[in-house]
Amino acid sequence: MAEAITGWPDDVYTELDAAGIRQVSYVPDAGHSRLIQRCRSNRAMRTVSLTTEEEGVAMGLGAWLGGVRHVLLLQSSGVGNTINMLAAPIEMRVPLLMLVTMRGEWAEFNPWQLPMGQGTRAALESVGTLVYAVDRADEIAETVAAAARIAFNTGRVVAVLIGQRAIGAKTWNK
Repeated sequence: MAEAITGWPDDVYTELDAAGIRQVSYVPDAGHSRLIQRCRSNRAMRTVSLTTEEEGVAMGLGAWLGGVRHVLLLQSSGVGNTINMLAAPIEMRVPLLMLVTMRGEWAEFNPWQLPMGQGTRAALESVGTLVYAVDRADEIAETVAAAARIAFNTGRVVAVLIGQRAIGAKTWNK
């Protein structure tokens, strides 16, 4: 990965902890690696590595029904896997907070990432998800805090799209 702007994963972790997040599900991703490490080190947070992103939507539903706040960490390339499953929390008005690291944007080297990267926002919004995109590292934590308040106070599915500019573009190493 190219030189990423540092610090935002620690700030996001602080906001998630302050929001009462106690369950974190994720598909392993370099863009979320520092945040995942921080969550795994917190004994009050249960972390679960997923095999596919829609499992995280189901975990979020179960967590909420059990009285626990959950966040789903995923990459834009996996958003398409969640679209059908998002019908449940949207129709049931169950809050779901998703943090999506973007690919297929700024300085992308992999053409396979372009279609979903370019369509992520539209796909999520088309099924009723509230979407907040952020490209500046210094705005990520405050955007996550605001999205968590919206999700958990209004029973909505909310996604924060963390732009490739903020996480650092991956490069092809020959």
